[in-house]
Amino acid sequence: MRSGFMHAQLTRHLRRLAVELGCRPIGSPANEAAADYIRDAFRALGLAVEEQPYPCTGWDCRGAWLSSAGDPLPVQANAFSPACDVTAAAVPASTLDELAAADLTGKIALLHGELVAEPLSAKSWFLRGERDDAIIAALEGKRPAALLAPPPATPQYEQFTADWELDLPAATAPLATIERILARPGPLHLRLECAKFSATARNIVARKPGVRPADAPARKVVLMAHFDTRINTPGALDNAGGVAVLLALAEALREIALPFDLEFIAFDGEEYLPIGDDEYVRRAGEASFADISLAINMDGAGYVAGRNTVAAFNVSPEQAGRIEAIVAHCPAVQWVEPWPQSNHSTFSFRGVPALAFSSAGAFNLAHFQADTIDKVSVAKLVEVVDVVREIVAG
Repeated sequence: MRSGFMHAQLTRHLRRLAVELGCRPIGSPANEAAADYIRDAFRALGLAVEEQPYPCTGWDCRGAWLSSAGDPLPVQANAFSPACDVTAAAVPASTLDELAAADLTGKIALLHGELVAEPLSAKSWFLRGERDDAIIAALEGKRPAALLAPPPATPQYEQFTADWELDLPAATAPLATIERILARPGPLHLRLECAKFSATARNIVARKPGVRPADAPARKVVLMAHFDTRINTPGALDNAGGVAVLLALAEALREIALPFDLEFIAFDGEEYLPIGDDEYVRRAGEASFADISLAINMDGAGYVAGRNTVAAFNVSPEQAGRIEAIVAHCPAVQWVEPWPQSNHSTFSFRGVPALAFSSAGAFNLAHFQADTIDKVSVAKLVEVVDVVREIVAG
């Protein structure tokens, strides 16, 4: 594929997802439109396409309001929060001990300090820890009327909760607002106009068969990127750029005869549960992972202010030598330590050799409104396409 044509194709895919569709969390019309766009792009390349629908929870919010003694305060409803209209005292808790001792029934739980240093894992998330379980148990047992907290101190998340299974009205206020409430106790009025609803998410999987002798064992290489976003971001880096690379690779590799099958996966539900990976595994079966020679994920690549990065998982010395030689041809791409927070982990946790492409600094923008198309360098996306194409077809 000519570089000029590739640049134009990447730009078109990026603009469609991050500008024309924008925010596309699971269960939303924009998410459905993104799945349709990816499906149609694969089909236009002559690839066999499987849609993998699965049930999820959608969420809609028409507004959030918070006031103290009649003075309006800034507030934002947390993802998947149910609606509420509550006037009640705010009961603060900054540690697990304070939370355990607090009388929260019918009150607004005002969580702050070390208690909200990290976001609360979803109830069904398999990596949740004892801290998460303790907080969830306390909140569900004490039955506050609502929860209010500042953004977590971690750079990648701006809400303490985002769980469709947590049936507790929850909202986020700036830290300065939380500190004002703590300094001047009194009843708060919190109104959230939100609704959860049954919806459908979809992985889009495209396949290109390899050319090999009939008696040769089935082998395949898997390329992937997720296309959903969090509720408040156009998701240009996270991860319209990765999807653009995936679609460009499907076009760049379609005419190349390879001795193994190719599978292109556009995952849904990477940002919120239920994750699309679980539906993919359910359909593929655990045994199928033994047939995968290499899995390559693109998530957060192309940051205009940071170098592209690559991390390796489970690669053999022979694979590592070949891949490192290819990456060495592109000195702008830097190796980084393995990181688990994306779709490649579904494969690497099962022993599959895997690579994850991203870019330095991208995760400080991911999940936020500032993750806009101007933060993506299409030239750096071309770089990822070139490197991955050489790794796959080299």
